[in-house]
Amino acid sequence: MHSIKKIRFFVFFLIAMGLVGAPVFVYTQTGIGGNKEEIDTLNEQIAAKKDKVKQLEDSIAAYKRKIEQTQLQSTSLANQMSVLDNHIVQVELDIQATEQKLETLDLEIQALHLSIGDKELTIARQQRIITEFIRTLHEQRNRSMLEVLATYDNFSDFYNQIEYARTIEEDLGKNTRALRIAKEELQTKKTANEERKVAYDALKTELDNKKKDLEGQSFAKENLLAETQSSELKYKTLVTNLKSQYQSIESDITSIEQQVRSKLESQDKIDDTSSLLDGQLAWPSQSRYITAYFHDPSYPYRNVFEHNAIDIRASHGTAIHAAASGYIARARTCQTSSCYAYVMIVHSGGLSTVYGHLSKILVSADQFVTTGDLIGYSGGTPGTVGAGPFVTGPHLHFEVRKNGIPVNPLNYMVKDY
Repeated sequence: MHSIKKIRFFVFFLIAMGLVGAPVFVYTQTGIGGNKEEIDTLNEQIAAKKDKVKQLEDSIAAYKRKIEQTQLQSTSLANQMSVLDNHIVQVELDIQATEQKLETLDLEIQALHLSIGDKELTIARQQRIITEFIRTLHEQRNRSMLEVLATYDNFSDFYNQIEYARTIEEDLGKNTRALRIAKEELQTKKTANEERKVAYDALKTELDNKKKDLEGQSFAKENLLAETQSSELKYKTLVTNLKSQYQSIESDITSIEQQVRSKLESQDKIDDTSSLLDGQLAWPSQSRYITAYFHDPSYPYRNVFEHNAIDIRASHGTAIHAAASGYIARARTCQTSSCYAYVMIVHSGGLSTVYGHLSKILVSADQFVTTGDLIGYSGGTPGTVGAGPFVTGPHLHFEVRKNGIPVNPLNYMVKDY
């Protein structure tokens, strides 16, 4: 009697689980899809591209060292041409590296696309298995105990099915967990895919800017050769005149700023007790691409003068805006290409900003401007009015000064890039 009750208990248990007489569903790891071979091939190509990028970056670093070493040598036309030549090669290598990075991202996007397809198949497979479990469970619940017992030739087979019950119960749980994990992995891959696409677009823009850099460097070299006619004497005269103009501009900026600030303070038009906090200066143009940094060691004319600004990529004639509210201290217009056109704005807190190589100036001294006001248009193309000597192509020369001393503009600008 006790044995019969035990058998009945197991029969009802198996019917309730939907396992007696049902096909046995065995859990399998289904993370690997039909695209594995193709994905592996793409991953090999990606690794090769990354190795190529590393080689190019090593070459770029070597050329930067060459430039810095040449700049330590005596000022001469030959050395300056060597610096410009190395700069051109460096930019060419930079373009190649960027192209390789773009190709790498493209391969990564392809691999992710295939991997997403595999993961979607995995999810569909797991869903079918679970659906089959549920369907079988529904069918088995409607069978009587006699129908279940009639399925087996002997009690030994019946008891074997009981052992299967434990395994199948575990498999159902594993398939459910596998489905959840597969869905999470799918979302992760989709997010990664979108990130790669955004990075690809950004890198394409960077590539375009680097190609413009190359044009600018080549143009600067040609312009220098034209100005000097390959004469060391003419080059030294040009450098002497440039240094004299540079010192005059520095002296002018320092003197004018002090005069204007003192005047504004006496009229209570500016408050130097309050200050602009770091990261509060707006960008003067829409571009965020920097072609030369503050005290940049690889700046091509560093052996002539220190680069106390950042150069922002800007096509000739780009609108330039005030980085913060303040008073125009100087608006220097020019009529020749050798003259350096610039605007200086005095702000509160001891800060001032300088906007150089302007092709057109729309403001005048003592005028008050607010953040974002249009003050002029960019220049910097060699040989154009207001560009000044020794320019490297169209850009905005942007300085920030604290109590008259040049500081790194990036420490004071909004981090919106």
